[in-house]
Amino acid sequence: MQAITVNDRDAGTAGLSLTDLPYPHAAENDVVVRVHAAGFTPGELDWPATWTDRAGRDRTPSVPGHEVSGVVVGLGYGTTGLSIGQRVFGLTDWARNGTLAEYVAVEARNLAPLPADIDHTVAAALPISGLTAWQGLFDHGRLTAGQTVLIHGAAGGVGSLAVQLAREAGARVIGTGRAKDRERAVGLGVHTFLDLEAEKLQDAGEVDLVFDVIGGEILDRSAALVRAGGTLVTIAEPPRIRPQDGRAVFFVVEPDRARLADLAQRVRDGRLTPVVGTVRPLAEAPAAFTERTPGKTIIRVADDRTGDPS
Repeated sequence: MQAITVNDRDAGTAGLSLTDLPYPHAAENDVVVRVHAAGFTPGELDWPATWTDRAGRDRTPSVPGHEVSGVVVGLGYGTTGLSIGQRVFGLTDWARNGTLAEYVAVEARNLAPLPADIDHTVAAALPISGLTAWQGLFDHGRLTAGQTVLIHGAAGGVGSLAVQLAREAGARVIGTGRAKDRERAVGLGVHTFLDLEAEKLQDAGEVDLVFDVIGGEILDRSAALVRAGGTLVTIAEPPRIRPQDGRAVFFVVEPDRARLADLAQRVRDGRLTPVVGTVRPLAEAPAAFTERTPGKTIIRVADDRTGDPS
């Protein structure tokens, strides 16, 4: 099969290449998925799990990408809950070969059934961004109706979904970004938008929850905005400065089949809209790692109708 692989950690994105790899083996409780669409995180070439397995052994050539939407074509021993020919989407293991390939082996528990009326391109934009948004707001941030949440990067992949979920939960939403993001963020439902390049962060006032995806100075300065009993949640890095009388949480997104199914239902109902940006074929995935476009970049691997590589 064809896949995007990396061999040299020092090469960065220049080391990404389209190569031939063996068809993946379905281990116990795995399925093999014919990839129709895949998502990736630009920074994952810096993750240790991209280069070594859980025992610390070199696992190159490795395949990046950890969001998948496709069709089950193989079952491992003992696999239950999914069947051959079933449309699925989900999050793959950080320390195994990923989704920028024609086929990928995935633990069945990390995948959810994909309804027929959701396009693979849309579904591939949901797993990391959608689960991160939900877990950050509700599992870690404990957001409830009537509270105020400040969401950094409100027009981005995670932020755009967080805005929609928080708004539906009955929260007051303040979004941040650049001037060019204002219109999109307002359209998604923010009550107030702050241009971080032209406006003062402290103008946001006190909030019950800060959801940060940026890190650095913005994360440091955000701690002072959290009111007593509130929470600072970030996916960027462990916070250096904590709220004076509140909680600080750094987390990495975890697979959750039930929540994926819930997010898919919200998409079907029109209550949640992933912001899909550029869609590129597999051969152009290396170039996609270096571009910065609004929304989530998706790699289309197979045609939805024929299943043939595009």
